[in-house]
Amino acid sequence: MARVAVCLSGCGFLDGTEIHEAVLTLLALDRARADVVCCAPDKPQVDVVDHRTQSSCAEERRNVLTESARIARGNIEPVSKIRASRIDALIFPGGFGAAKNLCTFAANGPDCAVDPGVETLVHDMVEQGKPIGAICIAPAMLARVVGKKKINAKVTIGSDPGTAAAINRMGATHCECATTEMVVDAEHNLVTTPAYMTGKGPADVYAGIEKLVTEVLRMAG
Repeated sequence: MARVAVCLSGCGFLDGTEIHEAVLTLLALDRARADVVCCAPDKPQVDVVDHRTQSSCAEERRNVLTESARIARGNIEPVSKIRASRIDALIFPGGFGAAKNLCTFAANGPDCAVDPGVETLVHDMVEQGKPIGAICIAPAMLARVVGKKKINAKVTIGSDPGTAAAINRMGATHCECATTEMVVDAEHNLVTTPAYMTGKGPADVYAGIEKLVTEVLRMAG
């Protein structure tokens, strides 16, 4: 049974993890009988957004790990405690939290910094040849980490030209992809899918995520 870490970035697509993407990832993993451990950075969120009005809650403070625990039903670890040697694969659902809390891509684009715990884990997974899946906007973070290693990885966020250009600037190669499909970089064991970067609803998003999960688990052996 493959042990897979799912790295979350909060709870809610505007300031944390896209909940549909996280739940559909967990569903696909559970249906495949994978052993899942959820994790997230233990630090304050960059911001808090009212998801009803889509307005900033400037005075409110939330913790990424605490909010992610809502999705994980409390069964979650700090990402800094996860070791590549303990897991067989790693998956990042999307949501703006991936670009705000896992890295600073939302604010700094291709010059973004990556959370140290996340960067270390991704680095070690790549070094050990273990598969990584990234969904929605999360491939931007992945591109930053592998780009610093001078790895020209193939990834997708769908078809947005501005984000694609930023990914290419970080040293990766962006490939256009439909919601229901995935991009596989077999050389570096990376799998990406656009999900809600292009998707209109859970059915199409799940089709892409299920393919990603299936391929990641195949790579994990």
